[in-house]
Amino acid sequence: MLSFPLSETDPVLHPGPPPKGSDVVIIGGGVIGVATALFLAKRNISVTLVEKGRIAAEQSSRNWGWIRKQGRDADELPIVVEACRLWKQLAEECGEDIGLAQTGVTYLARSEKDLAKFSGFMKIATEHALDTRLLDSSETAKLFTGITQRYAGAMITPSDMRAEPWLAVPALARLAARCGVTIVENCAARALDVSAGRITGVWTEAGRVATSTVLVAGGAWSSLFLRKHGISIPQLSVRATVAATVPLPDIHSGAAADSNVAFRRRQDGGYTLAPGGSSLLYIGPDAFRHATTYLPALMANPLGTRYAPAAPASYPDSWSTPRDWQPDTISPFEKMRVLNPAPEASGLRSIEHNFKALFPQLGSILFKATWAGMIDAMPDVVPIIDRAAAIGGLFVATGMSGHGFGIGPGVGRVVADLIQGNDPGHDLQRFRFSRFSDGSALRLGPAL
Repeated sequence: MLSFPLSETDPVLHPGPPPKGSDVVIIGGGVIGVATALFLAKRNISVTLVEKGRIAAEQSSRNWGWIRKQGRDADELPIVVEACRLWKQLAEECGEDIGLAQTGVTYLARSEKDLAKFSGFMKIATEHALDTRLLDSSETAKLFTGITQRYAGAMITPSDMRAEPWLAVPALARLAARCGVTIVENCAARALDVSAGRITGVWTEAGRVATSTVLVAGGAWSSLFLRKHGISIPQLSVRATVAATVPLPDIHSGAAADSNVAFRRRQDGGYTLAPGGSSLLYIGPDAFRHATTYLPALMANPLGTRYAPAAPASYPDSWSTPRDWQPDTISPFEKMRVLNPAPEASGLRSIEHNFKALFPQLGSILFKATWAGMIDAMPDVVPIIDRAAAIGGLFVATGMSGHGFGIGPGVGRVVADLIQGNDPGHDLQRFRFSRFSDGSALRLGPAL
């Protein structure tokens, strides 16, 4: 069985070195950082993107590959609608096959109670003129070849898409490089250089890059990097297990999920499988620090998260991970080039059992690869997309809460305009930094 297709043992495709100076420095080579860099470069802004490991080797390539409008938070939806348009445009500009296909997303309801939960999003879908609709039991059964489960119904958005994330994000990075972005892999950003409350540069393991503007888009590592500079965000990381099957008969061309299992047809004829909504949280210093902020989410979905007493060494919220270091010393980011958690054996057994129960005609379900990823989560299930008022020139786009791949190009375009001081074109109040400190009530995003 193969491990995940991207790792720190892969050749460095973007060796650098970093320049002495750059208009903008982006920390993090996931979909958000890469997309932002691309849109800035298209506007003739010099951009340097530094990635401690390899482009997209963490959660930006380990996700399910869904590009969905369905089930989105109402404030995210306009950005993801734009992102869907941009995915089509960028796929053409890349000139590479990234597996982009419009095959729809379906949420399955095992009971009438489950079906009723879709009503809230149906109102949002109507307001935004989406093609989302509810299906009855018979209509649902017709979507899948040989399915044995009789569902009460489903919600489907036929215009939603899928792509292969480990192909798509590296392809976007190659496009960004052709547009002039300096990408430097295997190069950790160690610290900001700040003078009189404003950014003057970034210290990397390869030296200092002079700049006045920095975007932190470090996924699961963002909180650790920001805390060193006195900025606290209530971001935690949860582990999610995924498996890829060998090629199988086509039982459904799109993506679908019920409460037990999620599945998505891949370009190679196999299926990407995952538990329906289960994740694992390692208890660490940040988990204790932000526990009260997460209480509303835990109460709303008490069975959605399981807990482990401590993260492995060198993980972002491990008890042994340093919270402070000097720019001229090795940082925690160099000690963990690629965050590559092991998949849970019990989770893999559950995935196999539940998928086989739905489609027994497939026989034995053989996995060609299994992996896990650390999802950067926020207590209200929506990201931070904002400038950091505490340090002039600092911007943050993190906490995508497992939704970053699909919305990535839209967020990248929005952040590029924020950095330039332009109108971002969308209301970003929902994603502001200050929502966790200004006394406003926490509003949970949809658990769909």
